[in-house]
Amino acid sequence: MKTTTSLLIVALMVAMFTVSSFSANNEIVWGATGHRVVGEIAQTHLKSSTKRKLNKLLNGQTLAYISTFADEIKSDDRYKKFTTWHYINMPLDENYNPENRNPDGDLVSAIEFCSAIISDKNSSDSDKIFYLKLLVHFIGDLHQPMHIGLVEDKGGNDIKLKWFGKDTNLHRVWDSEMIESYKMSYTELAANTKDLSKSEIKNIQQGTLIDWVNDIHKSTRIVYNSMTEGENLSYRYSYLHFDLLEQQLQYAGIRLAKVLNDLF
Repeated sequence: MKTTTSLLIVALMVAMFTVSSFSANNEIVWGATGHRVVGEIAQTHLKSSTKRKLNKLLNGQTLAYISTFADEIKSDDRYKKFTTWHYINMPLDENYNPENRNPDGDLVSAIEFCSAIISDKNSSDSDKIFYLKLLVHFIGDLHQPMHIGLVEDKGGNDIKLKWFGKDTNLHRVWDSEMIESYKMSYTELAANTKDLSKSEIKNIQQGTLIDWVNDIHKSTRIVYNSMTEGENLSYRYSYLHFDLLEQQLQYAGIRLAKVLNDLF
């Protein structure tokens, strides 16, 4: 009995250490709730034929379920090469230029690579599943404005703030602080996004991947101008900016569905 209790205590300590270490690296993106919102919204915009193909490939797993996979594998050294695939660094007054992309890869090259693997008839199902999980996550990352941030502050990670009196940073506020403070599940958040007409949805899905990057980058500028470093953010900040955050989640889901419908 004592041995069992001791093992349980050790297991809990390891779990707590793992979570805190994972959170401390400032690389969590949209948080689990945000990514699941994106996956849930995308699921509702898929064509029936796409749903059937995805269901078969994923053995019944949903887009919301697989959406956090790319963050989960960060703790495995075998996948370190994907680290730079989660973001783009670019000046606020510039549009995306493929010639300036990180040689190790960025969000644009990551989404292109994943899409190529999935669409290749010679790819194995295991490769298609792996890169599909990454793709779902990266489309979500793309729409978090601070994932197209400045290199000098690591996309807002080095901009120190307080959230309801607790130490945080600008990146984390937009990744998870606002979402978690809203106290809604991912299904509730997805169900309560704005009702859009077919023409509005079509308009959101128009354009190229780079067009989407440049569109989202406009929101990045808004976020950088939304606070003063060291400021204690709370209810008013969420009141002023949650609509933009919710819009980005919805756009991500709608555009993810477009990408998947095209691929499948």
